[in-house]
Amino acid sequence: MILSKYFAMNFGILAKIYNNWKKRYAGSEKITVPATADKRQAIVDYFREEATIMIATEAAAEGINLQFCSFIVNYDMPWNPQRIEQRIGRCHRYGQQLDVVVINFLNKANEADIRVYKLLNQKFQLFSGIFGASDEVLGSIGNGVDFEKRIAEIYNYCRTREEIHQAFDELQYELQMSISDKMLTARSTLLDNFDTEVAEKLRVDLSTSLSNLDTFEQQLWLLLKCGLREKGSFDDQTKEMVIPLPNPYHGKYFMASKDNGKRKQEKNERILLRMGHPLVQSVVRQAKSCVTPCHEVVFDYSQSPEKVAYIEQHLLERNGWMYVERLSIDSFEQEDHLLISCFTDNFEAVPEDISQRLLTLFATENKDIVKIPTEVIHQYNDDINACRVDIVEESGMRNQNFFDEEMDKLDTWADDMKISLDREIRDLDAEIKLRKGEAKKLTRLAEKVAIQRQIKDLESKRKEKRQNLYEAQDEVENRKEALISKVGKMLDQKIEQNVLFTFK
Repeated sequence: MILSKYFAMNFGILAKIYNNWKKRYAGSEKITVPATADKRQAIVDYFREEATIMIATEAAAEGINLQFCSFIVNYDMPWNPQRIEQRIGRCHRYGQQLDVVVINFLNKANEADIRVYKLLNQKFQLFSGIFGASDEVLGSIGNGVDFEKRIAEIYNYCRTREEIHQAFDELQYELQMSISDKMLTARSTLLDNFDTEVAEKLRVDLSTSLSNLDTFEQQLWLLLKCGLREKGSFDDQTKEMVIPLPNPYHGKYFMASKDNGKRKQEKNERILLRMGHPLVQSVVRQAKSCVTPCHEVVFDYSQSPEKVAYIEQHLLERNGWMYVERLSIDSFEQEDHLLISCFTDNFEAVPEDISQRLLTLFATENKDIVKIPTEVIHQYNDDINACRVDIVEESGMRNQNFFDEEMDKLDTWADDMKISLDREIRDLDAEIKLRKGEAKKLTRLAEKVAIQRQIKDLESKRKEKRQNLYEAQDEVENRKEALISKVGKMLDQKIEQNVLFTFK
């Protein structure tokens, strides 16, 4: 009887949600025929705007978008991993702004349930990793229904713990072989046919020694290897560097990476390589102050582990020039930029991102000093001047936007404070007026004295609020004046340019 009453109440709520939704969108194209899809959409809209929890059957596993939600509870665990992926995919999809948390209910007393969960989590990567990480793994099992049947057979025919373990071990071994082959094939296809930039955007592991470092860390690692090549030893696999005595910075260093973050080692044994460390700073200073006469540098693209389509199509077997300057702007904050001019012998410009990739290729240097032709000097001066103008203009626009935003913040803060204090003062005025009216009705002197004390306290609070309002307005004006003075001093940007290197 209670169950029947609950379902009656539940269906009544759903009908009310749908009727309200129809009234809201009456006459619009959002209402369709038949009403089945509309009822689903009405429930989703209600969940997004008003409700806190939505309980759904498998019917909600496809066809609805729940990017506004980031918390999923799997009350039951389907054996078909593709069905679980569908459930998670309702929230974990394009447009999601938050990390999606998945909670799975699991019967820890059931050995088969535990093994199913381990398979789904560890082999199919359903509950961890970036969006889409499990796609290529799921693709290796073909039809998810077949996998579900295999699980059902284990549940139906295995009775002892040993039988369950043996059956799952066999299934896991088959999956391991299939998944590994599929992932290797997919990764090989990507690396053979995709440009490096495309691979990076797809977050493909390039299987290089520096694959676990981001671009900045890779550049820093290469710089340290160059600057300290005669003073230490380097391990590209572990991203570790050892500087022996008597160097004052002797010790074992490591570069932060995904792998290093998982290894448990004593912190006092290794030192994290970061930009602020004195050793790194000394190498950077040394690199910036190096005397670099113009030499010829020969790049060997054949030894590059990366595939760069632009180089293959435009630069192989060609000559050119590269000129690099460092631009420093001292304004609201210190800015450092690299100005790069790179072009072929017939003065075809090479894009800046390709120029930077050239510097990561294997190369040999001809020790003979090269004389730079006059037309080449004119070309790279024109390029650098154009880059400098763009960067200085962009910096000025950023400073202007910063100033406007700060002034808007101060004005908004002043308005909010004034509105809040005005409201409090009005409330005190009303309460004082009310107390004075009550005082006139009292007949006993003691009561009159007591209420007059309350009125006096309220008037003191009102006076304090008014004083706070004046002080807040003065503070806003002082902050505005300080901001204007600061901007006035920084309007004259201090710009410095230093030549770093030129090579043929």
